[in-house]
Amino acid sequence: MNLPIKNITTAVLALLISYSANPAIALPQNSSHNFTLAQSKPLNDTLIVPGERVGPITRTTTKKDLVKLFGQSRVVDKTISGAEGIGSFAATQLNLGRERSLLVVWSDNTRTKPLDVRNLGTAWKTREGIGVGTPWSELCQKLGNFKLYGLAWDYGGTILLDSSKLSRYQGKLILRVDATANAAQKYPRDYNAVLGDSIFSSSNPHWKPLGIKVAQLIVSLNPDQ
Repeated sequence: MNLPIKNITTAVLALLISYSANPAIALPQNSSHNFTLAQSKPLNDTLIVPGERVGPITRTTTKKDLVKLFGQSRVVDKTISGAEGIGSFAATQLNLGRERSLLVVWSDNTRTKPLDVRNLGTAWKTREGIGVGTPWSELCQKLGNFKLYGLAWDYGGTILLDSSKLSRYQGKLILRVDATANAAQKYPRDYNAVLGDSIFSSSNPHWKPLGIKVAQLIVSLNPDQ
């Protein structure tokens, strides 16, 4: 299904379709560098500032910077497939445990300019306290009344931030929600009422029984690249 362009900015659309969620392919690591391979420092800064940084990762962070910060053993180069399997894109996985791990997607194979950061663990939060796992009730408190796409399609559960209290994050942050695993079986009427390529209001009562939570954040760092 095609996403209506008039309802979402070009920058956000690019983030959504540029890379698929297909499993990444690990690439061999080059061990002929001079960076310290010692154990990485504990990561205490897990703040997301959309459009600016994800913890210590900023618009100018390079792959070499990641190695300096966290050690080679925590940094793994990968390739991810483009939308519908077309094309491939350079990425680097940062392995810091389930709660703090993330994936950096680069503008090209030099791995010197990050496009976005995704696959964020639950420790990563915006200043508003939004992160993977944030429940629907809390999300509604922070965003106010907002609009989002229906579930179970290519852009399912994508929140239109320009309709929310956090409209300043439009084009800088993508938030996607999903229902709990057994929602379709347990609440089929409610689940089917919010499916597909349509825009719904967060005030729609069918969302409430489905155990909706934030399932994905994508933080744009250099959207024009």
